[in-house]
Amino acid sequence: MRSVSEHQSVVAGLIAARPSVTVPVTEALGLVLAADVVAPLSLPGFDNSAMDGYAVLADDVAGASAEHPVRLPVAADIPAGRTDPLTLAPGTVHRIMTGAPLPSGATAVVPVEATDGDFTAIPDTVEIRIAPRPGQHVRRAGEDVTAGTTVLTAGQPVTPAALGLAAALGLGELTVVPRPRVLVMSTGTELVAPGTPLLPGQIYESNAVMLAAAVRDAGGEVVAAPMTGDDVTAFHDTLARYAGQADLIITTGGVSAGAYEVVKDALAATVEFVKVAMQPGMPQGAGRVGGTPIVTLPGNPVSALVSFEVFLRSPLRAAMGATQPQRPRRAAVLTEDLTSPRGKRQFRRGVLDADAGTVTSYGPPASHHLRWLASANCLLEIGEDITELPAGSTVAVWDLS
Repeated sequence: MRSVSEHQSVVAGLIAARPSVTVPVTEALGLVLAADVVAPLSLPGFDNSAMDGYAVLADDVAGASAEHPVRLPVAADIPAGRTDPLTLAPGTVHRIMTGAPLPSGATAVVPVEATDGDFTAIPDTVEIRIAPRPGQHVRRAGEDVTAGTTVLTAGQPVTPAALGLAAALGLGELTVVPRPRVLVMSTGTELVAPGTPLLPGQIYESNAVMLAAAVRDAGGEVVAAPMTGDDVTAFHDTLARYAGQADLIITTGGVSAGAYEVVKDALAATVEFVKVAMQPGMPQGAGRVGGTPIVTLPGNPVSALVSFEVFLRSPLRAAMGATQPQRPRRAAVLTEDLTSPRGKRQFRRGVLDADAGTVTSYGPPASHHLRWLASANCLLEIGEDITELPAGSTVAVWDLS
């Protein structure tokens, strides 16, 4: 029987990053940069106003105050986006809006609140009621970013703020690690699509829906395929039709020891099917189909999702360039007695109280009880050599929240 760690290594060895691609900035959110981003220009690109107000020469209003205001003529109006160069003559002011270019010669901006202006119309003169210091309320060219500076680094996730910076620098594209394309296939003659009537003996297909969501949650791109029954030829046909679109294939079901194990029967020549010392999720498989990696998961819903968490989520995220691909893990104090089968690493659903540092198992360990997993926020990991854990014991926890 293979250990969990051994099977993790096997699966991780199958999944590799795709070559970097260049995508529009509008499509880069959530991806990881594959190359440094060097600023092609400075930000701001020109001296501009940080306030709505009046551009002044600080020396002209050095003695201004509310008690002794200085009145000066308004020589020009500068809205944001004005492109013609302007020069401020001594003894005058220019009305100016936030983000508008500072006129040559101006050394400060007086906010409109410190004047008698109200911006309903351009006044002929304005009363200045403060003495600004040189540079006050002025955004200097390059004070945020200097041209030629590396502003984003390879390996950095593309966040909304990173996209805003790239756009502000005029960059229309970014070089990123692409999302892995993952084909998700479910098998079983008993399966029907949700939303359709059930016949006796049929069940709704849930694993592909669940695993596709898990792939997307990990950052991958899902290639959807129709359900297949327990017919080897039909399974082969579906696999051949869709496998070329994927970087990884995940199947669920058909890998145990029953009479209708279609995945096992169809792929025995190229996939190694093994028993892994874990609960749930003992029957597993990994290999290649036509050069494409394939990982075969059990058909019980809890087994399928726990197997994805244990074997696939981290390698998928690593293939996307994530520097910390694993779920957050921590130790927590158990609130109850638990037992675990000898020789198997057990993953129990649980509810973690992060503030109290405690964890409570949630629901029975059976692999078909999906309801309990849907309400859990963590997995308890219990080692192969542990059979009993009394309340108050410390246990390893995978945070799923």
